Amino acid sequence: MVQGQQDLSSFEQGTVDDVPVLAGSGRRVLQVGELASIIDELLLDERLIEAYVRGEITNCRHHASGHCYFSLSGERDGETAQVPCVCWRGDAARLRNELQDGQTVIAFGSISHYAAGGRYQFYVRDVERAGIGEKFLQVDRWRRELAAEGCFSEAKKRPLPRYPVRVGVVTSSTGAVLHDILNVLGRRFPVEIVLSPTSVQGDGAEHEIAAALKRIDGHADVVIVARGGGSFEDLYCFNHPVVVRAVHACTTPLVSAIGHEVDVTLCDLAADLRAPTPSAAAELVAPDRAVLQEELRQARRRLIDLLLARWERADDELQSLRDRLRPARLGFRIDRRREELSELSDRLVRSSGRSLERRQTELAGLAAVLRARSPFEPLARGYALVEFQDRPVRSAYELAPGDRVEAHFGRGRASLRVEEVRDDKEDL
Repeated sequence: MVQGQQDLSSFEQGTVDDVPVLAGSGRRVLQVGELASIIDELLLDERLIEAYVRGEITNCRHHASGHCYFSLSGERDGETAQVPCVCWRGDAARLRNELQDGQTVIAFGSISHYAAGGRYQFYVRDVERAGIGEKFLQVDRWRRELAAEGCFSEAKKRPLPRYPVRVGVVTSSTGAVLHDILNVLGRRFPVEIVLSPTSVQGDGAEHEIAAALKRIDGHADVVIVARGGGSFEDLYCFNHPVVVRAVHACTTPLVSAIGHEVDVTLCDLAADLRAPTPSAAAELVAPDRAVLQEELRQARRRLIDLLLARWERADDELQSLRDRLRPARLGFRIDRRREELSELSDRLVRSSGRSLERRQTELAGLAAVLRARSPFEPLARGYALVEFQDRPVRSAYELAPGDRVEAHFGRGRASLRVEEVRDDKEDL
């Protein structure tokens, strides 16, 4: 017996809180489902999720359902290690190459536990030949680095000019791509085309592309970076950080059209706009002449309709003025205004006469009131108004013998000297 291993026959089975345990050990007995759950949790390690695995394909079987079953083999401590793999039908249909035994590949997927079969499997979503797969990994690293630099930021993408005068093209001067772009632009819109030629594949192509972008930047209203279809390796240079940073640094709005519609490079992600093909890029940067001509025709029709409508309104207004200013009608209107003016004048005279009489009556009444309240009115009846030093004398005690006073009568006045001041009670 191996050291540390115990003979289960020496223990008696018991329960603790309805959980089976082995008597004498105190260790609980796992159910199969519990063990499977523990394995599932262990396989949630982030290193096993969306992992890249390099190995040799063995035991490859293509099922009639479209699924593909195989193993990835590799060396481990001098021994051969194997990982069972499955690629479901949808993922298998998207693979670029058919899987075969003996291929050295890099597979992308996640490890999971197949509890019903009691085994773990590597669920493969994509497979590339080892050489190409390594480049895929490199591109993925570049993508993360460039994204952290902000090269793919949507907030920094600019709109294209609607009516460009000059279109810059960065592509090979000998390929069919340039011919396609020239044909589309020549058909759609009369623009000046400036070519900044460059290699579009091969060693060092990324540096040529970056230099071509710098040459054309600022010398066009919009720039197209284009290349025809090709394999992942053919388009590899358009994933290079040198090209992506040059695209991001370009001050001119830029459209990227690399490969076919299904091909997406990092250059496409950094551009202001991505086109599925070079011809589509030419259609995006220049308006359609036929559409513009139709818009002009419609605008001309709308303008003519507006001018005709305005002319008709002006003609109606002019005719109305002519009708109002005809001599006979004008004389009639003048006579009618004269009658209205005469009636208004009569009303004003009558109204002003009645108002004048009313005002005269009111004025006479006010004059009578004023006369009645005048201090001089009693003088006509024999009374006199006495003033001392220009002030009315209301009491004899305001005077002293010898004072000179002024007496006002109904007619005239006299200067008097006071001889004596007496109390009225002395006369009673």
